[in-house]
Amino acid sequence: MNHSEQPFDVKEALLFSQRMAQLSKALWKSIEKDWQQWIKPYNLNINEHHILWIAYQLKGASISEIAKFGVMHVSTAFNFSKKLEERGFLKFSKKLNDKRNTYIELTPKGEETFHKLLEDFDPARTGIVKGAQPLHDIYGKFPEILEMMCIIRNIYGEDFMEIFEKSFSNIEKDFLNERGKVTKRSEELENSAEAAEKAAKTNQIV
Repeated sequence: MNHSEQPFDVKEALLFSQRMAQLSKALWKSIEKDWQQWIKPYNLNINEHHILWIAYQLKGASISEIAKFGVMHVSTAFNFSKKLEERGFLKFSKKLNDKRNTYIELTPKGEETFHKLLEDFDPARTGIVKGAQPLHDIYGKFPEILEMMCIIRNIYGEDFMEIFEKSFSNIEKDFLNERGKVTKRSEELENSAEAAEKAAKTNQIV
């Protein structure tokens, strides 16, 4: 397809592409700084924290899955996972029916660290939250960025977005907001929430 056959104006596409690129770069600079400050007390870098996040959601992810959903090279995913294993945060394993792939899972120490990191999150020190606060004040919620999610879905695929959505629904389900902090639900509350969810699904089927 030549330029004249494209279903959009080339200049319009150029302006959109560069607008997205430059806004994303500016936004990432702020997000990267916030993310690094958040995890610095635990001597983690962004890739390592992202691996812990994905491992928590998938409950036994392969290195290739970590690379895919963490948007990083396989060697990067493996090397940082090994460092986390050396610190006692992850354990490596193989599956009987899949000897080719290496799988990782959070250790109790890794899960405890993940929980503490969530508890330590401070919105007052987060530029992206402060930047979006005027919108929250007007609409009563933070932006859902649906257009951006649609673009990401078209680039990275449905599987990527399913894990993305699952990770946040898991945080919503497993943690509470108590006295201005994100805290892990007690086992009793978790069981109660799971029972309510199953009952709701049963009622939908009926």
